[in-house]
Amino acid sequence: QVQMEESGGGLVQAGGSLRLSCAASGLTFSSYYMAWFRQAPGKEREFVGRINWSSSTYYADSVKGRFTISRDNAKNTVYLQMNSLKPEDTDIYYCAASRVIGVSPRSYAYWGQGTQVTVSS
Repeated sequence: QVQMEESGGGLVQAGGSLRLSCAASGLTFSSYYMAWFRQAPGKEREFVGRINWSSSTYYADSVKGRFTISRDNAKNTVYLQMNSLKPEDTDIYYCAASRVIGVSPRSYAYWGQGTQVTVSS
């Protein structure tokens, strides 16, 4: 049974930083693309970025240069370092796992429960 659990969300002022973690179990972690998505109430889930098994990354334009994804295959954990946060980054952030490359949520088979990030102005 695959389980994925995010942590590290919270409230931060604009310009601040947060680091999210996602611990995965029940899958061969190093074989999966790991991604972060975010979603506001009433909106579609939005791709933030992804990382492959060799730590090659790809980001959405909206976060490029501010967010960094990394992974520790020994710990089955993926991270999202968020710097220079803006109020518009306020969302629920989800980690996801996929055996295929993609930016659509439909490409991802496994999901965490999400963690709230709130950026105050």
